[in-house]
Amino acid sequence: MDIEKKLHHLNERLTYIRDIFAGKHNENVRLLETKMADYREREHILSAKDREAAVTTLEDLFGFVERKLEADLTPMDKVRIVRHPQRICLRDILENVYDNYTEIGSKDEHSIDPSMVIARAYITRRQGKKTFNQSVMVIGQEKGHGEEFRNGGSVKPFGNAKAQHYMQVAETENIPIHTYIFTPGSYPVEDPPGAGQQIAKNIYEMSGLRVPVVAVISEGGSGGAEAIGLADRRLMLSHGYYSVISPEGAAAIEGRLREGERASPELIEKCARQLKITAQDNLRMGYVDHIIQEPELGARPYHYDFFRTLRQEILRATDDAVLSVRGFAPFRAMILRSRRKKAEELDLDSVHVRWSLSSSARDRLLAKRHRKFRKLSRHAAPYLRPLSRQIKDWFNEFGWDFYAHFKYDFFGRRKQSVSHALEEIDAEVRVVTSRIMAPWRKLKGKLFNGKSRRQQAETERQLTELSSWDEQDQRGGHWKYVSPRAKEDRAITCPNAAAQGCLDLWAPDLFGEFAGVCPNCGHHFPMEYQWYLHNVFDENSIYEFATELEAGNPLEVEGFDVKIEQAKKATGQKSACMTFEAQINETKLVVAMLMATFRGGTVGAAEGEKFIMAAERARKKRYPFLAYVHGTAGIRIQEGTNGVIQMPRCTMAVRRYIDAGGLYLVMYDTNSYAGPVASFLGCSPYQFGIRSANVGFAGPGVITETTGMVMPPHYHNVYKALARGHIQGIWDRREVRFNLTQALLTMGGPNLYYR
Repeated sequence: MDIEKKLHHLNERLTYIRDIFAGKHNENVRLLETKMADYREREHILSAKDREAAVTTLEDLFGFVERKLEADLTPMDKVRIVRHPQRICLRDILENVYDNYTEIGSKDEHSIDPSMVIARAYITRRQGKKTFNQSVMVIGQEKGHGEEFRNGGSVKPFGNAKAQHYMQVAETENIPIHTYIFTPGSYPVEDPPGAGQQIAKNIYEMSGLRVPVVAVISEGGSGGAEAIGLADRRLMLSHGYYSVISPEGAAAIEGRLREGERASPELIEKCARQLKITAQDNLRMGYVDHIIQEPELGARPYHYDFFRTLRQEILRATDDAVLSVRGFAPFRAMILRSRRKKAEELDLDSVHVRWSLSSSARDRLLAKRHRKFRKLSRHAAPYLRPLSRQIKDWFNEFGWDFYAHFKYDFFGRRKQSVSHALEEIDAEVRVVTSRIMAPWRKLKGKLFNGKSRRQQAETERQLTELSSWDEQDQRGGHWKYVSPRAKEDRAITCPNAAAQGCLDLWAPDLFGEFAGVCPNCGHHFPMEYQWYLHNVFDENSIYEFATELEAGNPLEVEGFDVKIEQAKKATGQKSACMTFEAQINETKLVVAMLMATFRGGTVGAAEGEKFIMAAERARKKRYPFLAYVHGTAGIRIQEGTNGVIQMPRCTMAVRRYIDAGGLYLVMYDTNSYAGPVASFLGCSPYQFGIRSANVGFAGPGVITETTGMVMPPHYHNVYKALARGHIQGIWDRREVRFNLTQALLTMGGPNLYYR
């Protein structure tokens, strides 16, 4: 490299340091600026040899200052590092880590979504004189180096759909998947297939992929990261961050900022520390498996030694995922699991591991992935029960396992086989009998023609007359629970009064007999979750479980303990999720209910664990599983990655339940947004909305702030959600009991207990 190129490179490093520290460490910046200026002043009088020596001295000084600054990095400094245009990107990794690759479906800005890059690549390994080219599917967000058309790595719904498609291709071809996470978050629009819905599909698909998946996290922003982040091995770059929300977003919420206001740098720095977003924090909490060490102040495209390290770690992680589920490979597995050695001591390019898996190994891989995620975040929501209760619960679970296995698996399947055989025989016999008895039926028709006509007339009447309204099943306005607002002696104006001429409503009528529904236009006023508990389910049929799990403050965020205790006292609940068994017209089901009254229905470690326990209970008992969302504002930001990890954890529990043949229904009410909708709620094949509901990935304000687009009125209401294919039906609140009964009778597979 000639002297001018070296000086240009040093100028880039100086600019990088200025940008990263944003006004901090000014004395170090001034020192570098002064030394650079001094050299420029003396450059014309120096000989070629002296210029080279001076530039070498400058390089040494830059290295010294960078090492010094590295020791003082704060979490927010690391956020600025991963956002910087000089940061390595996916294209750099493809060029320097893999031996060859072909990019699929994109050519710079000419792509369905330039923020998501897919490449079919291979890594060459040599063992003696043999050469092995091992294929892999590479999927990741691409930020580029200041390329605006990449949208900063913020992927749109169809970009995530492209990623999902090629995950399935990799599974078909039995090759590993390497995902690289470089995203501040997904692009929050509801254009079909919808941001939240598509992320939910991605997570659901990844939970069942039968090939090894390795994820590398640089910038992991909430749902955008989870769209490609569910993996057997999760690695994280040492200067990366993985978080439920950006520090600026957390500061805006914590500071209760109004539109147009900006949080102070001190508050942003504080939130970055409290959220525990760094690689070291996430390794300690167990959400990543290993940290890949970067050069001082973060990896940039000219750090070629780093790319060699990254290649070794990618090989190690993929080999480890494969060997952990394969049969005989004790020595290679022992080497991989031993203490990480220096590259010169163990070169994984010379250790061959075949990455394709047999069918049985794929099954073991899948089971191991589910066990791994099931264990995550339990430390953040301890299930505190007395020993006697633990023993009792263990015996109950064992009894249900034994009973269900005998009744449904052992006896039920044999009974089903016999039943199916008898059905086939009966059908054949009836066809033969029908042919034999045809002449007699004709004769009988002629002899008893009058009676036959009367029967035909009765049949026609039953088919053509309107069905009668079942007063008892629909409650007929006689509700068992009446909203406390029915005690207010005042008139209420319907929001649609100007457009549809609705008359003012007296509160006792509206919230009593009318169940919060305008009798003229059908507008649904919000109603308490207790209304559903008492008016939808059979009387005295609700049995609550997992009550010992309580929402907490696992990251010890300042002042949040007080807020959690206030929510508990105000609602009488210990978390935002209530789990219970109930009956509807004597059909038993398990329900997980998110309550907007408790911290906006946000999901943290306790809520996620309760949801998983409900799904597992429904699977063991062969009950239908209903998620009733009285409202959710998303993942609880004060719990950081303890909250965001619930997206894949709960989705995997839902997948286990659905794969076992269960019926999973989701019913949205009021406002339902963000992480839960983009994961374990949005992956249901049967989603319905009460007419009062708004459903989406991000609220209108967030979309406007993020994209600059002003959303049209009612952008997230249920009719728009139905038109986009997000939900499958819209229900009137007064008919929920009837509609749920119909759903339980007409939907779901044969593995339900009442089938």
